[in-house]
Amino acid sequence: MKGSNSVVTGLIQMTCGPDRQANLEKTISRIREVAKLGAQVICLQELFASTYFCWEENHDYFRLADAIPGPTTSLLSDLARELQIVLVASLFEKRTEGIYHNTIAVIDADGRYLGKYRKHHIPDDPGYYEKFYFTPGDSGYKVFQTRYARIGTLICWDQWYPEAARITSLLGAQVIFYPTAIGWALSQREDLNHQQYQAWQIIQRSHAIANGVFVVSVNRTGIEGSMKFWGGSFIADPFGNLLYQASHDQEEIHVQKLDLHKIEKTRIHWPFLRDRRIDSYEPILNRYIDESDERQVTNPKS
Repeated sequence: MKGSNSVVTGLIQMTCGPDRQANLEKTISRIREVAKLGAQVICLQELFASTYFCWEENHDYFRLADAIPGPTTSLLSDLARELQIVLVASLFEKRTEGIYHNTIAVIDADGRYLGKYRKHHIPDDPGYYEKFYFTPGDSGYKVFQTRYARIGTLICWDQWYPEAARITSLLGAQVIFYPTAIGWALSQREDLNHQQYQAWQIIQRSHAIANGVFVVSVNRTGIEGSMKFWGGSFIADPFGNLLYQASHDQEEIHVQKLDLHKIEKTRIHWPFLRDRRIDSYEPILNRYIDESDERQVTNPKS
Protein backbone atom coordinates (compact mmCIF):
# COMPACT_ATOMS: atom_id res chain seq x y z
CA MET A 1 0.00 0.00 0.00
CA LYS A 2 1.21 3.54 -0.72
CA GLY A 3 2.38 5.49 2.29
CA SER A 4 3.30 2.42 4.33
CA ASN A 5 5.93 2.83 7.05
CA SER A 6 7.85 -0.27 6.01
CA VAL A 7 8.59 -2.50 3.05
CA VAL A 8 9.82 -6.08 2.98
CA THR A 9 12.51 -6.62 0.36
CA GLY A 10 13.76 -9.90 -1.00
CA LEU A 11 16.95 -10.66 -2.89
CA ILE A 12 18.11 -13.69 -4.84
CA GLN A 13 21.83 -14.42 -5.26
CA MET A 14 22.45 -17.39 -7.52
CA THR A 15 24.57 -19.04 -10.19
CA CYS A 16 23.52 -19.14 -13.85
CA GLY A 17 24.24 -21.65 -16.59
CA PRO A 18 24.11 -21.67 -20.41
CA ASP A 19 20.49 -22.92 -20.55
CA ARG A 20 18.27 -19.84 -20.54
CA GLN A 21 15.09 -21.78 -19.81
CA ALA A 22 16.72 -23.52 -16.86
CA ASN A 23 17.82 -20.14 -15.48
CA LEU A 24 14.28 -18.80 -15.79
CA GLU A 25 12.77 -21.83 -14.07
CA LYS A 26 15.34 -21.64 -11.27
CA THR A 27 14.68 -17.92 -10.79
CA ILE A 28 10.91 -18.43 -10.68
CA SER A 29 11.36 -21.14 -8.06
CA ARG A 30 13.51 -18.78 -5.95
CA ILE A 31 10.99 -15.96 -6.36
CA ARG A 32 8.27 -18.23 -5.00
CA GLU A 33 10.47 -19.12 -2.01
CA VAL A 34 11.20 -15.49 -1.20
CA ALA A 35 7.56 -14.46 -1.65
CA LYS A 36 6.51 -17.25 0.72
CA LEU A 37 8.84 -15.71 3.33
CA GLY A 38 6.94 -12.43 3.05
CA ALA A 39 8.94 -10.41 0.52
CA GLN A 40 6.98 -7.60 -1.15
CA VAL A 41 9.66 -6.20 -3.49
CA ILE A 42 12.08 -8.74 -4.96
CA CYS A 43 15.25 -7.83 -6.83
CA LEU A 44 17.01 -10.20 -9.21
CA GLN A 45 20.69 -10.08 -10.13
CA GLU A 46 21.95 -8.46 -13.32
CA LEU A 47 21.10 -10.41 -16.51
CA PHE A 48 19.61 -13.21 -14.42
CA ALA A 49 18.26 -15.17 -17.40
CA SER A 50 21.67 -16.05 -18.85
CA THR A 51 25.32 -16.37 -18.07
CA TYR A 52 27.23 -13.09 -17.94
CA PHE A 53 28.15 -13.32 -21.62
CA CYS A 54 30.05 -10.01 -21.61
CA TRP A 55 33.25 -11.77 -20.55
CA GLU A 56 33.89 -12.11 -24.30
CA GLU A 57 32.86 -10.42 -27.55
CA ASN A 58 30.65 -12.88 -29.41
CA HIS A 59 27.90 -11.93 -31.86
CA ASP A 60 26.00 -15.14 -31.09
CA TYR A 61 24.96 -13.77 -27.70
CA PHE A 62 22.74 -11.12 -29.26
CA ARG A 63 20.16 -13.87 -29.78
CA LEU A 64 19.61 -13.83 -26.00
CA ALA A 65 18.02 -10.37 -26.14
CA ASP A 66 14.29 -9.78 -25.61
CA ALA A 67 11.90 -6.94 -26.29
CA ILE A 68 10.71 -5.08 -23.17
CA PRO A 69 7.82 -5.48 -22.66
CA GLY A 70 8.02 -8.91 -24.22
CA PRO A 71 7.84 -12.64 -23.50
CA THR A 72 9.99 -12.57 -20.34
CA THR A 73 8.25 -9.55 -18.79
CA SER A 74 4.90 -11.16 -19.61
CA LEU A 75 5.94 -14.28 -17.71
CA LEU A 76 7.12 -12.19 -14.76
CA SER A 77 3.95 -10.08 -14.81
CA ASP A 78 1.81 -13.18 -14.41
CA LEU A 79 4.00 -14.29 -11.51
CA ALA A 80 3.91 -10.86 -9.82
CA ARG A 81 0.12 -10.76 -10.10
CA GLU A 82 -0.23 -14.26 -8.69
CA LEU A 83 2.08 -13.63 -5.72
CA GLN A 84 1.18 -9.93 -5.21
CA ILE A 85 4.84 -8.91 -5.36
CA VAL A 86 6.90 -6.22 -7.08
CA LEU A 87 9.70 -7.51 -9.31
CA VAL A 88 12.91 -5.67 -10.26
CA ALA A 89 14.23 -7.66 -13.21
CA SER A 90 17.45 -7.01 -15.16
CA LEU A 91 17.22 -8.13 -18.79
CA PHE A 92 19.10 -7.95 -22.09
CA GLU A 93 16.81 -5.70 -24.13
CA LYS A 94 16.53 -5.66 -27.91
CA ARG A 95 15.20 -2.21 -28.69
CA THR A 96 15.45 -2.67 -32.45
CA GLU A 97 17.87 -4.19 -34.92
CA GLY A 98 21.36 -3.07 -33.88
CA ILE A 99 20.33 -1.30 -30.65
CA TYR A 100 20.52 -3.30 -27.44
CA HIS A 101 20.43 -2.24 -23.80
CA ASN A 102 21.12 -3.59 -20.33
CA THR A 103 17.72 -2.83 -18.84
CA ILE A 104 15.67 -3.16 -15.67
CA ALA A 105 11.95 -3.82 -16.01
CA VAL A 106 9.81 -2.99 -12.96
CA ILE A 107 6.56 -4.89 -12.50
CA ASP A 108 4.04 -3.92 -9.85
CA ALA A 109 2.19 -6.27 -7.52
CA ASP A 110 -0.90 -6.34 -9.75
CA GLY A 111 1.21 -7.49 -12.69
CA ARG A 112 1.36 -4.09 -14.38
CA TYR A 113 4.58 -3.25 -16.21
CA LEU A 114 5.55 0.13 -14.72
CA GLY A 115 8.46 0.94 -17.00
CA LYS A 116 12.16 0.47 -17.54
CA TYR A 117 15.55 1.86 -16.64
CA ARG A 118 18.39 1.46 -19.13
CA LYS A 119 21.91 1.23 -17.71
CA HIS A 120 23.69 4.55 -18.20
CA HIS A 121 27.33 3.74 -17.39
CA ILE A 122 28.73 1.00 -19.63
CA PRO A 123 32.13 -0.53 -18.76
CA ASP A 124 34.73 -1.83 -21.17
CA ASP A 125 37.37 -3.79 -19.27
CA PRO A 126 38.89 -7.28 -19.46
CA GLY A 127 36.06 -9.63 -18.57
CA TYR A 128 33.45 -6.86 -18.89
CA TYR A 129 33.17 -6.05 -22.60
CA GLU A 130 29.77 -4.44 -22.25
CA LYS A 131 30.29 -1.69 -24.82
CA PHE A 132 30.28 -4.43 -27.46
CA TYR A 133 26.69 -5.32 -26.52
CA PHE A 134 24.97 -2.38 -24.85
CA THR A 135 24.04 1.11 -26.01
CA PRO A 136 24.22 3.58 -23.08
CA GLY A 137 20.82 4.26 -21.56
CA ASP A 138 18.88 7.30 -22.71
CA SER A 139 15.82 6.80 -20.52
CA GLY A 140 17.03 9.15 -17.80
CA TYR A 141 17.24 8.15 -14.16
CA LYS A 142 14.07 6.56 -12.89
CA VAL A 143 11.94 6.00 -9.82
CA PHE A 144 8.79 3.90 -9.70
CA GLN A 145 5.85 4.24 -7.34
CA THR A 146 5.00 0.64 -6.58
CA ARG A 147 2.30 -0.70 -4.31
CA TYR A 148 4.74 -1.04 -1.43
CA ALA A 149 7.36 1.71 -1.80
CA ARG A 150 8.86 4.30 -4.14
CA ILE A 151 11.93 2.61 -5.57
CA GLY A 152 14.88 3.69 -7.68
CA THR A 153 16.80 1.42 -10.02
CA LEU A 154 20.42 1.52 -11.17
CA ILE A 155 22.62 -1.25 -12.58
CA CYS A 156 26.09 -2.52 -11.62
CA TRP A 157 28.66 -0.07 -13.09
CA ASP A 158 26.24 2.73 -12.16
CA GLN A 159 27.18 1.85 -8.57
CA TRP A 160 30.44 3.76 -8.75
CA TYR A 161 28.88 7.10 -9.70
CA PRO A 162 27.55 9.26 -6.86
CA GLU A 163 25.76 11.48 -9.37
CA ALA A 164 23.48 8.61 -10.39
CA ALA A 165 22.54 7.80 -6.81
CA ARG A 166 22.02 11.48 -6.00
CA ILE A 167 19.67 12.12 -8.90
CA THR A 168 17.72 8.94 -8.23
CA SER A 169 17.34 9.99 -4.59
CA LEU A 170 16.28 13.52 -5.55
CA LEU A 171 13.55 11.96 -7.69
CA GLY A 172 12.11 10.52 -4.48
CA ALA A 173 13.49 7.00 -4.20
CA GLN A 174 13.17 5.43 -0.77
CA VAL A 175 15.17 2.35 -1.78
CA ILE A 176 17.77 2.12 -4.55
CA PHE A 177 18.15 -1.34 -6.07
CA TYR A 178 21.37 -2.32 -7.84
CA PRO A 179 21.18 -5.59 -9.82
CA THR A 180 24.83 -6.56 -10.29
CA ALA A 181 27.29 -8.90 -12.00
CA ILE A 182 30.77 -8.28 -10.63
CA GLY A 183 33.59 -10.52 -9.55
CA TRP A 184 37.26 -11.36 -9.37
CA ALA A 185 39.52 -12.53 -12.16
CA LEU A 186 40.49 -16.13 -11.40
CA SER A 187 44.17 -15.21 -11.60
CA GLN A 188 43.93 -12.31 -9.16
CA ARG A 189 45.61 -12.20 -5.72
CA GLU A 190 43.38 -12.82 -2.70
CA ASP A 191 44.36 -9.59 -0.95
CA LEU A 192 43.43 -7.57 -4.04
CA ASN A 193 40.14 -9.48 -4.27
CA HIS A 194 39.32 -8.41 -0.72
CA GLN A 195 40.21 -4.77 -1.38
CA GLN A 196 38.03 -4.64 -4.49
CA TYR A 197 35.02 -6.09 -2.71
CA GLN A 198 35.40 -3.65 0.17
CA ALA A 199 35.61 -0.69 -2.23
CA TRP A 200 32.50 -1.91 -4.05
CA GLN A 201 30.49 -2.19 -0.85
CA ILE A 202 31.82 1.03 0.71
CA ILE A 203 30.93 3.20 -2.31
CA GLN A 204 27.34 1.96 -2.23
CA ARG A 205 27.00 2.35 1.51
CA SER A 206 28.24 5.91 1.04
CA HIS A 207 25.37 6.50 -1.40
CA ALA A 208 22.97 5.37 1.33
CA ILE A 209 24.54 7.79 3.81
CA ALA A 210 24.89 10.80 1.49
CA ASN A 211 21.29 10.53 0.31
CA GLY A 212 19.51 9.09 3.34
CA VAL A 213 18.09 6.08 1.48
CA PHE A 214 18.20 2.29 1.69
CA VAL A 215 20.49 0.49 -0.76
CA VAL A 216 19.91 -3.10 -1.89
CA SER A 217 22.69 -4.58 -4.03
CA VAL A 218 22.12 -8.03 -5.56
CA ASN A 219 25.11 -9.79 -7.12
CA ARG A 220 25.51 -13.18 -8.76
CA THR A 221 27.91 -15.89 -7.62
CA GLY A 222 29.76 -18.78 -9.27
CA ILE A 223 32.43 -19.10 -11.96
CA GLU A 224 31.67 -18.02 -15.53
CA GLY A 225 34.38 -17.70 -18.16
CA SER A 226 37.45 -16.15 -16.55
CA MET A 227 35.46 -14.56 -13.74
CA LYS A 228 34.52 -15.72 -10.25
CA PHE A 229 31.55 -13.61 -9.25
CA TRP A 230 31.99 -12.46 -5.68
CA GLY A 231 28.42 -12.65 -4.43
CA GLY A 232 28.34 -10.62 -1.22
CA SER A 233 24.90 -9.15 -1.93
CA PHE A 234 23.95 -6.74 0.84
CA ILE A 235 21.41 -4.31 2.24
CA ALA A 236 22.35 -1.00 3.88
CA ASP A 237 20.14 1.42 5.78
CA PRO A 238 20.20 5.25 5.39
CA PHE A 239 22.96 5.50 8.01
CA GLY A 240 25.11 3.06 6.05
CA ASN A 241 24.65 0.22 8.51
CA LEU A 242 24.78 -3.27 7.05
CA LEU A 243 21.46 -5.01 7.63
CA TYR A 244 22.54 -8.10 5.71
CA GLN A 245 25.48 -9.44 3.73
CA ALA A 246 25.48 -12.68 1.74
CA SER A 247 28.40 -15.07 1.44
CA HIS A 248 30.78 -14.81 -1.52
CA ASP A 249 30.41 -18.31 -2.93
CA GLN A 250 26.95 -19.64 -2.05
CA GLU A 251 23.52 -19.22 -3.57
CA GLU A 252 21.33 -17.39 -1.09
CA ILE A 253 17.91 -15.86 -0.71
CA HIS A 254 17.11 -13.26 1.93
CA VAL A 255 14.15 -11.26 3.14
CA GLN A 256 14.58 -8.00 5.04
CA LYS A 257 12.03 -5.61 6.49
CA LEU A 258 13.01 -1.97 5.94
CA ASP A 259 11.71 0.69 8.32
CA LEU A 260 11.04 3.65 6.04
CA HIS A 261 10.85 5.98 9.07
CA LYS A 262 14.65 5.77 9.14
CA ILE A 263 14.83 7.93 6.03
CA GLU A 264 13.28 10.96 7.71
CA LYS A 265 15.11 10.35 10.98
CA THR A 266 18.48 10.14 9.23
CA ARG A 267 17.86 13.18 7.04
CA ILE A 268 16.79 15.28 10.02
CA HIS A 269 19.98 14.49 11.95
CA TRP A 270 22.26 14.56 8.91
CA PRO A 271 20.61 17.18 6.66
CA PHE A 272 22.88 16.76 3.64
CA LEU A 273 20.06 17.45 1.19
CA ARG A 274 19.15 20.66 3.02
CA ASP A 275 22.71 21.99 2.96
CA ARG A 276 23.55 21.24 -0.66
CA ARG A 277 24.97 24.28 -2.48
CA ILE A 278 23.30 23.73 -5.81
CA ASP A 279 24.49 27.15 -6.99
CA SER A 280 28.11 25.92 -6.83
CA TYR A 281 27.87 22.62 -8.72
CA GLU A 282 27.98 23.75 -12.35
CA PRO A 283 31.63 22.62 -12.78
CA ILE A 284 30.55 19.00 -12.37
CA LEU A 285 29.19 19.15 -15.91
CA ASN A 286 32.76 19.36 -17.23
CA ARG A 287 34.62 16.18 -18.12
CA TYR A 288 37.67 17.60 -16.33
CA ILE A 289 38.81 21.08 -15.32
CA ASP A 290 42.32 21.78 -16.59
CA GLU A 291 44.47 24.20 -14.67
CA SER A 292 44.62 26.46 -17.72
CA ASP A 293 40.94 26.16 -18.50
CA GLU A 294 39.13 29.49 -18.43
CA ARG A 295 36.04 27.82 -17.00
CA GLN A 296 37.46 27.77 -13.51
CA VAL A 297 35.46 27.23 -10.39
CA THR A 298 34.42 30.56 -8.89
CA ASN A 299 33.23 31.27 -5.39
CA PRO A 300 29.46 30.90 -5.28
CA LYS A 301 27.25 33.55 -3.80
CA SER A 302 26.76 33.10 -0.09
